[in-house]
Amino acid sequence: MSFTGKENHAITLTEAAEWTRTYRDANPGATKGHFYGKDAIQAIINQTGCVGIRIYYAIDNNGAKQLIIVGANTSENDLYTGILAERGIACPPRCGANNPLNSAT
Repeated sequence: MSFTGKENHAITLTEAAEWTRTYRDANPGATKGHFYGKDAIQAIINQTGCVGIRIYYAIDNNGAKQLIIVGANTSENDLYTGILAERGIACPPRCGANNPLNSAT
């Protein structure tokens, strides 16, 4: 099977809130998420042959959780010699306003 870029990744807010709450409950005080700017994501997506992104879990040299973002093509291969994004801005401390994805509310 090949990637098309049209895969359905939809999730309801109710389900997303439940999943993130389950993670927060199992990992109190842990990193909840990462922010990546639009320009970094767009640069990856704009690469020739890119139909989507793959996100790898990682631990940096300081032991902090990170995500590595790489483009992927229709053959399901990473475009690893192209643009990569990393060092997302962690939540906490930069989580924005409380909402169903990042807090108990």
